[in-house]
Amino acid sequence: MKTLYLRIVLTTALVMLLSSLLAFVISNTYYQYNLKPYNDEKMTDMTNDIIQFYKENPEVNLPAYLNSIGDLGYQIYLADSPDQGTFYGGDFRKKNLDSDVIRQVLGGQVYHGIADFPAKLFITGFFDNSLSNSIGMPITVNGKTHALFVRPNVELQFGELRIFFALLLVLTTLISIILVFISTRYIVKPVTRLTEATKQIAKGNYHIKLHARRRDEIGMLANHFSQMAKSLEQLESMRQEFVSNVSHEIQSPLTSIQGFSERLKSNQLTEEERLHYLDIISSESRRLSQLSKQLLTLASLDKEESIIDKQLYSAKDQIKQVVYMLEWNWREKEIALDLQLSSAEVYADPKWMHQVWVNLITNSIKFTEPGGTIRIRLVEKDNHHLIEIEDTGIGIKEEDLPYIFNRFYKTDKVRNRSEGSSGLGLAIVKRIMDMHDGQITVHSELGKGTCIQIWIPISSPD
Repeated sequence: MKTLYLRIVLTTALVMLLSSLLAFVISNTYYQYNLKPYNDEKMTDMTNDIIQFYKENPEVNLPAYLNSIGDLGYQIYLADSPDQGTFYGGDFRKKNLDSDVIRQVLGGQVYHGIADFPAKLFITGFFDNSLSNSIGMPITVNGKTHALFVRPNVELQFGELRIFFALLLVLTTLISIILVFISTRYIVKPVTRLTEATKQIAKGNYHIKLHARRRDEIGMLANHFSQMAKSLEQLESMRQEFVSNVSHEIQSPLTSIQGFSERLKSNQLTEEERLHYLDIISSESRRLSQLSKQLLTLASLDKEESIIDKQLYSAKDQIKQVVYMLEWNWREKEIALDLQLSSAEVYADPKWMHQVWVNLITNSIKFTEPGGTIRIRLVEKDNHHLIEIEDTGIGIKEEDLPYIFNRFYKTDKVRNRSEGSSGLGLAIVKRIMDMHDGQITVHSELGKGTCIQIWIPISSPD
């Protein structure tokens, strides 16, 4: 995976390399089409001035004169034949020159070696220290024609290159700036899209797809942002569904209470009807009270700062306490209870676990037919405390099992409403087990009963 740091380093290096290369190519093109003909013309005039001065002053010692010219920053070759000549000034790196060229100059022609120097990828017209890269003109010495070849000594006339280096520097800078703008836009563009995405989320639009294919930190951030947006969208959908369910659950008993209260105003009701309606109002009030209590419990559990006060305590004693508390409920239905509880101490929050046993045992009693059996077992297994609550009740349909921990989910809406169920009990149990790093599993067969298993890790306070 390319990190953002590595991407910036590579981008910067690539910008420097490309800008230098492009600047060099542009400078080379500028030299080939503009400066090379100009330099050829300038050196032709210089060579002609050297010959003209000697022509007007024949008494001048030619070797000394050419040496002085060489000291001024020129490289000179004087040939009296194709195979023999003398060098003055700076030394040529390549001294080979076609014999036909020398013969042509001896014959009176001018050799434009600078203008005719072959174009190459690099700017070699200035730097190629070759005898062929020169200007050749005929000169008469003591009545005999010689061939005089002259080129500037780049090492001494470095100032001649100032135009090139200035152009190269300016082009490199400008191209670097342009490439930096382009590359920076490429790097910053995903950040800009993320900023726009945050604005959309702030407006409540969670349906956002960034399509980030990068594998650096920005790509990871974009992917995580997309996942966060999806989670927020699901959370918002769940919130709206939750609000809708709460409104429905509250509205139903309120409607009943309101309707039967209006009926009680009638003077035509018998005492039996009046008592019946009062019982319904009382039942609906209790259901409303239970619903509000469970909603408050869920709200408390959903808070991130919910405090879990874990401590070692006897789960056996706590389960027995719940069973005794619900004694009237299971004795009324003549349900047989089978308790198989070990004396192991559980490390958990007694307050929340008490809520778990109340919810689960109440459900078992509620959905077990009269004369049935409920078995509660507490053992240690696989480094966990296993608590099983098994009944011979009506059971749960197989297709309902994956959803029984969802809030407000009811397997039998008609029966549950008559039983005063809100569909929040198992959701509360599941949330409490998650807070304790425990697990809850449900096995059930319709018409035969349900077995709920609670797994709590065996641990102790530090």
